[in-house]
Amino acid sequence: MALLCSLAMPTYGQDETETESEAKAPVPAVQPEIKAETEQPPEIELQKSMNADIRQQIQALRASLNQRLTGVESSIERLDYAESILNRLKDEYESFELRLETAGLNLTGDYAGLLKQRLERLRRQTIASELIKGIEDQLSTAREEQLRLEEYEAIVDPEDDARGQLRSERARLIRELHAAVTQHIDVLNDYYNTVTALQEQVLDYQTLLQQRLFWLPNASPVGPDTLSGLLKSFSWLASEIALDPFSLAIKESFEERTLRLGALFVIFALLLFKRRTIKANLKANGLHVGNVGRDRIAMTLLALFNSVLLTLPGVLALAAGALLLMEGNEFFSALSNGFTAAAFITLLLNFIHKVARKDGLGDRHFHWNKHSLKAIRREIPILLAILIPITILSATTATPSGSEFEESLGRLLFILVSVALAIFAQRIMSAVRADKPDGRFLRVLHFLAVATPPVLAVASVLGYHYTALELERNLFISICWLAFNALLFYLGLRALAVRERRLTLERLREQRAAERKMAEARESAESSGEGMPPALDMPEMDLKDINQQSTSLLKILVAVVAISGLWVLWANVIPALQLFDNITLWTIATDLEGGDPLPITLGDLMLALLVGAGTVLAVKNLPGTLEVMVLSRMHLQPGSGYAITTIATYLIVIVGVIICLGVVGVQWSKLQWLVAALGVGLGFGLQEIVANFVSGIILLFERPIRVGDTVTIGGITGTVSRIRIRATTLVDWDRKEQIIPNKTFVTQDLTNWTLSDPITRVILRVGVAYGSDVDTVQQILMDVADDNERVVDDPAPAVFCVGLGDSSIDFEVRVFVKDLLDIMPLSHEIHASVTKALREAGIEIPFPQRDLHVRTVPDIPGLTRSDQ
Repeated sequence: MALLCSLAMPTYGQDETETESEAKAPVPAVQPEIKAETEQPPEIELQKSMNADIRQQIQALRASLNQRLTGVESSIERLDYAESILNRLKDEYESFELRLETAGLNLTGDYAGLLKQRLERLRRQTIASELIKGIEDQLSTAREEQLRLEEYEAIVDPEDDARGQLRSERARLIRELHAAVTQHIDVLNDYYNTVTALQEQVLDYQTLLQQRLFWLPNASPVGPDTLSGLLKSFSWLASEIALDPFSLAIKESFEERTLRLGALFVIFALLLFKRRTIKANLKANGLHVGNVGRDRIAMTLLALFNSVLLTLPGVLALAAGALLLMEGNEFFSALSNGFTAAAFITLLLNFIHKVARKDGLGDRHFHWNKHSLKAIRREIPILLAILIPITILSATTATPSGSEFEESLGRLLFILVSVALAIFAQRIMSAVRADKPDGRFLRVLHFLAVATPPVLAVASVLGYHYTALELERNLFISICWLAFNALLFYLGLRALAVRERRLTLERLREQRAAERKMAEARESAESSGEGMPPALDMPEMDLKDINQQSTSLLKILVAVVAISGLWVLWANVIPALQLFDNITLWTIATDLEGGDPLPITLGDLMLALLVGAGTVLAVKNLPGTLEVMVLSRMHLQPGSGYAITTIATYLIVIVGVIICLGVVGVQWSKLQWLVAALGVGLGFGLQEIVANFVSGIILLFERPIRVGDTVTIGGITGTVSRIRIRATTLVDWDRKEQIIPNKTFVTQDLTNWTLSDPITRVILRVGVAYGSDVDTVQQILMDVADDNERVVDDPAPAVFCVGLGDSSIDFEVRVFVKDLLDIMPLSHEIHASVTKALREAGIEIPFPQRDLHVRTVPDIPGLTRSDQ
């Protein structure tokens, strides 16, 4: 079990003088006074009653009961002590916070120094995480024993004889042991909650000290004492750097971490051996950038990986130095921490240097400014040469013996770093502004980048060393974070550019094929006398819209990630950023019985507004991003892509609305009746619209009709020109647009002439005079069908004699055509060819024949024959 480092704060007086004098007392702010239980009560062993010796089992149960009761008493004592520490810490925190608010910024530098010492102790001595884990393990074991005792107690059957009395005694002990275990569980639960609250209180105390120290001078202004302290610090450094402790530190560290050091050495040697190959690969990764046929985002990712490999040797060397000094004395252990910080700085800056190398990631793949890349390649090695030794030495002032030189040596090192950063910023920003010297934004950014480090150095000289140090550290981390987000943005932009260029090429090819097909269709339509829609409304996005939407969405995502990271980084430094969480707008009741109302703060409202704005922007820019990153890779038909985009948009809207309502405290349990009522109202009032909406989604996914298909429904035949979420547009042969609700296509019989096979059969009827040779006529008609180019070979044409009519012998010519628009031209061509062929063969196509029977009219009196 681990130690609980509890807090034992000194008692403060009523005025500032008493506070300072008592704060100087040697009593530490955190003391390891409470220890976790080193031994758990032994596990209870229960045997089956029919096989066990009852007396031995009773004896074992009594021993377990006594040990459990002892454990309960020990846990109660620890709980009482932890609660007392927590209460003292809460009282101390509230009193300290009140006195700080009363004093405001009217505090001395010595007082700020004491606050800093207290903060350092709080950081070093906090609640051990192993303690909470140990309490959780005890709770888990106790719960298992509680369940096991309940099951065992249920199978025990006491009897009336002497053995039954022993069993009754055993049952009584089991019940008492069960009660003890249950009590222990309750105590451990309270103990766990108390320790967790104590840990949270320590963190709150640290936050309070950080916020207050940020605005207070914690050091004396630079003066003659600073110079003497600087000379003493040099003497101290010379005395601490001794050969024997250094050799001992390396020896002990090497023995302790042989494997890790060996692995670092192997990786370091391998990277140096392959360095020339890595550089060649990095150059080769950019050869095909911009070539639409061969360009891939994988080339950029490989270039990024090779840049990281080129960065690692220096980082590994510093990491090895940190490992070799880790087991040394206090001074060399601090140097180990300095080597670790220097390795981190080297990783960041050297990676930027490798990204900016000639023919590297920034040059070939991202097309960054040439002057900026050249300046980065020139200036970063100089900056690293200054920062690495200063970072290593600065860590020594964090030791107890070196803390007295923080105001002298620490401040000198900080000023040197600030000057180096200012010179670096001046040279980099001058190169950045070389192409746009009059840009207002770059001019302001240039001024801020160059002026900030000297301003912080002046603040350190005036005594605000802690404030300047925290600001510069956070600014450096912020710049690194922004650089990382910029790298993510350019990687995303590069991926989008590759996909957009390939999509443009594919669209051009598809457009040419579609234009050829449309020209052929128009030619067929013109020859058949039918109308065709001038263009089909394919639900595809314009390439310019795709580029704009995808880039906008990428900017939004990167901006959200960057701002979130900066907010987390600076929220603990600047209390004003926490103001929004302290303003309560309203409270809502929770579903928990006896639970406190949940406050909704101004920060929650702002978060809901941000989520709402993000949802709107995501919905607005989602189609282009989906098209370029997902749908274009799936080779879907236009209707399917449109359906996927529509459904994704609806899902984003629903999720965004749910999150917004949840953030501001609107609970689903209070809205479900309203939603149900609205659903019923929509069901009755907008029934047809909803039916058409759902039918449109079915049409887009199931695709019984597609844009360009020729269909017949309800006696209307035409070409599908567009499919929308409510209705579908058909253009009939008269070029009239028919708007048909989507529900009709789902619920009524539909004929799709071109769904899976556009080939259509045409039957032409021909009659010849009686007396003609049937076989000869059949052969002539078959030759005519075979000679026509519009007739497909598979299925093959066929000619049949189908009947003997009143005036002719009837034949049918059954042929298949490739397109519906070929029916009328084919009918004309077949009839003309048949007429010519039959005439040449001397076969007559008869007129309709009728037999006339003339009946004699009888004589009528009074009429002459001429009148009759």
